Amino acid sequence: MTRFLGFRGTRLNYVSMLGVVMPAIMSVGYNQGLLGGVLTLPWFEAQFPEIDVSNAHPSEKHYKSTLQGTVVGLYAAGGLLGAVACIALGDVLGRRRTIIIASVVQMIGAFLMASSFGFAQLVVSRIILGLGTGGQLATVPIWQSEISPASKRGAHVGTTGIFVAMGLTLALLVDLGMSYVPNSASWRVPVGLPIVMCLMVIAFASHLPESPRWLVRQGRVSAAREVLAALRDTEVDNEVVEKDVLDIGSSLAIAGKGTFGQVFRMGHQRIFHRASLAAGGLVLLQLTGVNCITLYSTTIFETHLHLNSTTSRILSAIYQLSGVFGGIVCVFTVEGFGRRPLMMSSATANTVFMVLVAALSSQSTNMVAMYAAVVFMFLFHFSMITGFGGLPFLYASEVAPLSLRTTINGIGSAIWWALSVLIAEVTPIAFNAIGWKYFVVFACLNAAMLPVLYLFFPETSGLSLEDIDEVFILSTGWLDPVGVAKRLPNKSDDAKSPGDITAERKDHEAPQG
Repeated sequence: MTRFLGFRGTRLNYVSMLGVVMPAIMSVGYNQGLLGGVLTLPWFEAQFPEIDVSNAHPSEKHYKSTLQGTVVGLYAAGGLLGAVACIALGDVLGRRRTIIIASVVQMIGAFLMASSFGFAQLVVSRIILGLGTGGQLATVPIWQSEISPASKRGAHVGTTGIFVAMGLTLALLVDLGMSYVPNSASWRVPVGLPIVMCLMVIAFASHLPESPRWLVRQGRVSAAREVLAALRDTEVDNEVVEKDVLDIGSSLAIAGKGTFGQVFRMGHQRIFHRASLAAGGLVLLQLTGVNCITLYSTTIFETHLHLNSTTSRILSAIYQLSGVFGGIVCVFTVEGFGRRPLMMSSATANTVFMVLVAALSSQSTNMVAMYAAVVFMFLFHFSMITGFGGLPFLYASEVAPLSLRTTINGIGSAIWWALSVLIAEVTPIAFNAIGWKYFVVFACLNAAMLPVLYLFFPETSGLSLEDIDEVFILSTGWLDPVGVAKRLPNKSDDAKSPGDITAERKDHEAPQG
C-alpha cells in the first residue's frame, strides 16, 4: 500500500496540516504583522532614512509617512499579484507544485529583505515577499480541502484561523524581543525568519500527496486512486475509492474544461453564482474590521487609547493570541455547528463588541474605559476568528466547482488582497478624521452581514465537494441554494453509491426536458 512519509489515513492528514498548512499559513500572518513593529526600530530607521518618519523634518513628515505606507502596502499588492498568478498556474502545475514554487518565491523575498542595504532593494523584496505569500494563501486551503474527508474538511481548513493568528502573535513577540538587540540584527533576523517556515513547507510538500481531484482532471486516474486509498487508509480497489473517483469524474464531465470566461456565466452549474459566494465570503472577512485593528493594533493602543509603548506592544501580542483560541473553538465546532451558524453568530458578536469598543474609546479621559475597550477588542478578535478566521477560505474552496476551483479562489484571494491594501491606506486617514467613530462603521457592516449570510450562503457542512455541485445544479435562483442544501439527504462521506448523484440529477432535469 502506498504511504507518504510513512503515513496513511488520519495521520497523513495531520502530517499534511502540520508540515505544510501550519508553516505556510503562519508565514502569511507573520509577514502581515511583522513590519509594523520593525519600522520604528532605530537600526531600521538608520538603514532606510527615506521612510524614517520619527526623525524627519516637519516639512518631510507627510511625504515620508506616505512613502512608508506605500512600502507597507507593497506586500499586499504583491499578494494580489501572487493570487492572480495562481489563476494561470494552479491548474497547470497542480496544487503541490504551486505551493512549492510560491514558497521558493517567498524565501527569495525574505532573503532580499533581510539582506537589504538600499531602499530600492527593500521595495523589490516587499513585492516578491507578497507574491509568494499570495500564491500560498490562494492554493494551500484548496489543497487541504481536496485531500480532507467531508466529515473533517471544515475542521482541517478551519485551522487557517489558528495558524494566521499564531503567525501574527509570533511576529509581534519577535519584534518585541529583538527590539532590545543593539545592532541591525534587531530587524534583519525577524524579516528573515519566514525562510525557515518556507523550507519546512518545501520539505514536506515534496513528499506529500497531490490533490486526487487535480489528478483525475489530468487523466491520472490510477495515481488518484492511490492517493484516495492512502487518505482513506484502504485498498486501491475498495468500492469507496471507486465511488470517489466516479463522483469526481461526474463532476468534471458536467463542468467541462473550465475556461476563464465561464466564471462570468451562470450555466447549469451556476458558475457565476458560486464565484460570487466564494469571493463574497472573503469580502465579508475584510469588512469585519479585523485588518483595521490587526495592522495598527500597537498604534491604536498607544495613540488612541493613550497607553504607553511597552504596554501597547504586549497588548498587541495578547490581542493576536486571543485569535488562536478563537480558531481552536472554530475547529471543534465547525462541523457540528455548521458554517452558516458559526459565521452568523460571529457577525452578531462582532457587532456588539465593535459598538462597545467605539463607546468606550470615546471616553478618552477615562482610563478604566480605555482598558475596558482593550478587553472588548480581545473579545472581538476571538469572535471574528471563530467565525471568519478560516471559514471564508474554506467556503471559497467548497463552493467553487473543481474545473474552476483554482481560478475562482485566485480571483477571490486577489479581491481579498486588494481590500487589504485599501483598508491599510484608509485606516490612518479615517482614525485621524473621525477617531472612535471608525469602529461604528465596522459595527454597521457586521450587522449588515446577517441577512446576507442567512439568505445567500448555503450550509456545506458534511457535504462532499461533489455534493455541493449538486446543491447548485438543483437551484434555479440566487435564494435557492440555502433551501436545497437543507433538503439534501445523507450528508456523509459514504452515504451515496457511485451513481446516486447522476441519478438525482436526471430525476431533477427530466421534468424540465
